[in-house]
Amino acid sequence: MKKLISWNVNGIRACVTKGFLDYFKEVDADIFCIQESKLQAGQIDLELEGYHQYWNYAEKKGYSGTAIFTKEEPISVFYGIGIEEHDKEGRVITLEFGDYYMVTVYTPNSQQKLARLDYRMTWEDCFRSYLNNLDKQKPIIVCGDLNVAHNEIDLKNPKSNRKNAGFSDEERAKFTEFLGNGYIDTYRYFYPDREGAYTWWSYMFNARANNAGWRIDYFCVSERLQDKLVSADIHDHILGSDHCPVELVINI
Repeated sequence: MKKLISWNVNGIRACVTKGFLDYFKEVDADIFCIQESKLQAGQIDLELEGYHQYWNYAEKKGYSGTAIFTKEEPISVFYGIGIEEHDKEGRVITLEFGDYYMVTVYTPNSQQKLARLDYRMTWEDCFRSYLNNLDKQKPIIVCGDLNVAHNEIDLKNPKSNRKNAGFSDEERAKFTEFLGNGYIDTYRYFYPDREGAYTWWSYMFNARANNAGWRIDYFCVSERLQDKLVSADIHDHILGSDHCPVELVINI
C-alpha cells in the first residue's frame, strides 16, 4: 500500500514559510510530488529525513519546475520527455520502480486569450506519446497540475470560462483523448458525481472562501491498475498555495 501526494506549491520557498514542512511530516507520504517549485539548484535545502529527492529546474529563473520526494529509491530517474523543445521548463520527472513508473508533470498553461494554445496542443501530443511508450513497459501513475478542468462538474463557473485557458474545448478534448488511451482519472473513478471538488482557486474575488474553484490537479493511472486503487482525496483544507494537495492510495 502506497500513499501518494501531489501539490502545486506555487513557489516552494514561499510555501515552506506557510507550513509546507508541517504538512509534509503529517501526511507521511511514500511519494510526494510538487509542481511549480520556482527555483534553481542550490536555492533551497530541504531537510526531508528518510526521502530521496529529485528536482527538475526550468532554465528560466523563478519559473515552473518540479520535484519528487520518495522513501523508496527508484531503479532509474529521467528528467523531461526527451524532446529539447519541451524540456527547458523543468516540467516532468519520471521515476522507475519495480512494478510501475511514477511521473509528475506541470502542464504548460495556455495563458490569457489562449496565447500559448498552439504550443500546448503540441505538448499534449508529445507528452501523451511519452506516457504511452512508458505504459507499454510498465503501468504508469501520472500526477500533477494538468492545467485543465475536464468537465463542467470540475469548475464552479463553466459557462463563463468556456473559451478560457484550462477550460477550452481543445484542452478538454486532449484530456479526453488521453483517458481514451487507457488511463483512469482516479478522483472521478471514486467520485463520478461529486460537485464542488476543486484543487485551485484564484487569489482574486475571495474565490477560495467562496469555493469558486477548478479541479486541475490529478492522479491518473493505467487502466490495468484499476483493481489496485484504494482511495483518492483532495486536501482542500491545506493552505500555503493557490492549489491544494491531492492524494492517491494504491495497493502497489
